[in-house]
Amino acid sequence: MRLTFVLTFFLVSSLSLLAQATPKKDWAKYEKYAEANSLILRAMEIDSSAAPKVVFMGNSITELWAKHRPTFFTENSYAARGISGQTTYQMLARFQRDVVDLQPQAVVILAGINDIAENSGPIALENIAGNIKSMCDIAWANGIQPILCSVLPCDYLSWRKDLTPAQDVVALNLLIQALAEAEGIAYVDYYSRLDNGLGGLGPEHSDDRCHPNEAGYQIMENIIQSFLMRL
Repeated sequence: MRLTFVLTFFLVSSLSLLAQATPKKDWAKYEKYAEANSLILRAMEIDSSAAPKVVFMGNSITELWAKHRPTFFTENSYAARGISGQTTYQMLARFQRDVVDLQPQAVVILAGINDIAENSGPIALENIAGNIKSMCDIAWANGIQPILCSVLPCDYLSWRKDLTPAQDVVALNLLIQALAEAEGIAYVDYYSRLDNGLGGLGPEHSDDRCHPNEAGYQIMENIIQSFLMRL
């Protein structure tokens, strides 16, 4: 009996220590922009005009946009909150911290390709659109104007070569456009301008058929600015 007690004690103690030693995973990557957000919030306490005019919410396409074209964001008082690999429900989870708390006038939402790539597992296109709608609902409820973007053309996923995303991108864009029309939200059509005719990004606009290069981002900037200059 005593031996059983001792073994149980050591087993429980070992599991407890293991749990303490194993860091908790930041599933939605809330900490990615924690420091940058804190700097903005402290500045806003002194001067409310320090709030970004627009927050760009997205995945690697948005994250790389800010890295390749930083002056587009800094010169226009835009904040990029893209995280590589993220799906719409991860963006939805961090929407409060990375968008609402910053009190922008508008949020530009570009999302969905990683859902199609099944980065977080299989998901119906309707549920992807539902997550995007939820972000819009949160934005509206907090006095922030949502702006919805088409998913960029993509016919090849370097990290999921077994999938053929082109038709799913087209179908998801139809759902996003229908959502925008139903909710009275601006719809930014990057797809039509960047499509190479085969449902992908051509070499003049991308190095991997999925992520824009410098030329691709310049086109996107011209398109989105026609919407944002109206704010």
